[in-house]
Amino acid sequence: MERIDSPKKLQQNIEACTKAFEDKIAGKGGRRAIVVCGGTGCLANGSNDLIAELKKLIEERGLSEKVSVNHVGCFGFCSQGPFVKIFPEDTLYRMVKKDDIKRIVEEDLIGGKVVEDLLYVDPTTHEKVARQDDINFYKRQRRIALHGCSLINPDYLEESLGYDGFKALKKVLTEMTPQQVIDEVLASGLRGRGGAGFPTGRKWQFAANQVSEQKYIVCNGDEGDPGAFMDRSILEGNPFEVIEGMMIAGYAFGAKDGYFYIRAEYPVAVERVQRAIKDMEAVGLLGDNILGTGFSFRAHLRLGAGAFVCGEETALLNSIEGKRGMPRPRPPFPAIKGLWGKPTCVNNVETLAIVPYIIRVGAEEFAKIGTEKSKGTKVFALGGKINNVGLVEVPMGTTLRELIYDIGGGIPGGKKFKAIQTGGPSGGCLTAKDLDTPIDYDNLVAKGSMMGSGGAIVMDEDNCMVDVAKFYMEFICDESCGKCTPCRVGTKRLLELLTTITNGTATEKTLEDLKSLAETIKLGSLCALGQTAANPILSTMNNFPEEYEAHVKDKKCPSHVCKKLMSYVIDPAKCKKCSLCARNCPVNCIHGVPGKEPFVIDQSKCIKCGTCIIKCPFHAIEKR
Repeated sequence: MERIDSPKKLQQNIEACTKAFEDKIAGKGGRRAIVVCGGTGCLANGSNDLIAELKKLIEERGLSEKVSVNHVGCFGFCSQGPFVKIFPEDTLYRMVKKDDIKRIVEEDLIGGKVVEDLLYVDPTTHEKVARQDDINFYKRQRRIALHGCSLINPDYLEESLGYDGFKALKKVLTEMTPQQVIDEVLASGLRGRGGAGFPTGRKWQFAANQVSEQKYIVCNGDEGDPGAFMDRSILEGNPFEVIEGMMIAGYAFGAKDGYFYIRAEYPVAVERVQRAIKDMEAVGLLGDNILGTGFSFRAHLRLGAGAFVCGEETALLNSIEGKRGMPRPRPPFPAIKGLWGKPTCVNNVETLAIVPYIIRVGAEEFAKIGTEKSKGTKVFALGGKINNVGLVEVPMGTTLRELIYDIGGGIPGGKKFKAIQTGGPSGGCLTAKDLDTPIDYDNLVAKGSMMGSGGAIVMDEDNCMVDVAKFYMEFICDESCGKCTPCRVGTKRLLELLTTITNGTATEKTLEDLKSLAETIKLGSLCALGQTAANPILSTMNNFPEEYEAHVKDKKCPSHVCKKLMSYVIDPAKCKKCSLCARNCPVNCIHGVPGKEPFVIDQSKCIKCGTCIIKCPFHAIEKR
C-alpha cells in the first residue's frame, strides 16, 4: 500500500478497501472466500493445519483464482471450534478437523452442496444451522469491542480499512478539536472496561488539564484473571481498532506516545500488534505529521512477565519503566503523574477498542445501548460448568439468566446451577437468586461481586464453594507483590484458615477469624489486588454459610470435593466381587476375596484418587 499522507488519500483508501472487502464477502465475480478461526484456542486445536490443507487442495483442484483462504480473529464460540466459514453463502462449519477439509473442498466448493454433518446442531430443536447469525449463541450478542473479529484478517491493514477502520481517526483529526473528542466520550457514558468502571472521558479530561510537553497513553493488555481471554482475543482479532482508539485518546489529551503492555504469554496477540504497528508506520498512519494534520503519534510495545498485580495501573507503569511491578501510593494519580512522572492515561484493551465506534456513530447512539449508568456492551469470557464456553459481547443490562442459559446454553449434564464468579479473583460469587439481575457495574457491586475485566466462571452443584474460595486465595497469595503487609501477610493467613476448614481441623472461631481478617485486609491494603482479595471469601460466606458450617461442625464437604473430609465407600449390596477396583487401585488399599465377599476400602490408606469409582462398571462405589 502506498503512503497515506492526507485525509483525502485516507478516504480514497477507505473507499477502495471497503469496496474490495464488500466484493469479497458478496462473492463478486463468482469468487468465494474462506475464513478460518485464528484465535489462540483454535490455533492450539490445529486451525493452521486446516488453512494449509485448504490451500493445498484448492491449488490441486485449480481453484486458486476463484477461492481465497485467510485466518481471522476469534469466532467466540470456543467449545465448537475450530471454525471454517465460507462466503458469500455464509456457511459456518464447526469442530472441523484436517480430515474434513477434503470433503469441504469437494462437496461444497466444487459440488455446491453443504457438508451437513459439520453444521451446528441446535440442542433444543435438533435442527442443523448453517448461518452463524441463526445460532442462539450469537443472536443476543452485539459486537462493538469485537468489531471485525471473525471477519477481517488481522494481518492486513487493507481489511481493517475495508471494515470501518480509521474512519474515526480521520473524523477527529479533520473535524473535531481535542476537547470535542473528550466531550463526545463523556457524553457516551463510556466507563473503563478494565474493572473499576471509572468514566473514560473524565480520566482523559484530568490528563488534558495538565500542562506538560510529554504525555502518554498506555493500553493495559495484562489480562491475568484465571479463565479470562477477552483482551487477548480483541488484540488477536483486530489490533488496528485498538491502535486507532489509542491514537484518538492521544489526540484528545495531548499524548504523542502510546505503550502497549501485553503479557508475553500472549504470543499471537504480541505478533499481530507488532505487525500492525509496523504496517501503519510504513504507510504513514503512525509517526510524524499524520495525514498532514500536524498530529504526531508513535506506538510502542512492552511485554509483561505474567504478574497479575501488573494489571493494576501503577504497578504496570513501574514495569514499563523497568522497575519491579509494584503499585504506587495514590494520589498522585497517573493522569497527573504517571509514566516517567508525566501525565498518563491507562485504558484497557476493550475500552480503547470501543472508542472508534463512539466517534463513528456518535455518543448519542452508543448511549442508547445498556443501562442508565452503564452504557454500551461488555465482553465476557464465559467458562466453567457451561455448555457454550466462549467469548460473548452483550449489551449492559443483559441478565445473568440470559448470559448463562440463552447464550451459554445452560449447565452440562442437566446439573443444577450453583453460582457464577464474576470479576475473577477480585470478584465474588452470585447465586440462583441473582439470575435475573441486569449486568452492570453498580448491580454487581451491590450483590457483593464486580464486573472486573469480564471473566465469568459458572459452577454447578458439584463445586464446593469453600474450595473455590481457597483456589482464588492460592492464586492471590502467589500473585501478591508483597509491598504492603495486609496483602503480603494477611492473604497467607486467610489461606491457612481456609486450609484448616477444608482439612477438617477448623473450629467455629476459625470462621469468625476468617471474616474479621478478610474485612481488615480489604480496608488496609495498598492497591486493588489486596483491597478485593477477600471478595471470593466474603461472598461465599454470605451466600453459602451452610457449606462453611458443614465443613467446620460436621467435618463434611457436602459436594465431596475436599479430600480430607470425604471417603470412598463400597456398597456391599452392589459389589459384584469382581476385584476390578482392587486391581486398579494405585496404593493397594482395597481388599476382598474375588467371587466370595464384597470388597472394602481401607480408609487409612486411601488417597482419594477416584480410580476405583471410575473403573467400577456397577456403580458400587460412592463418595461420602
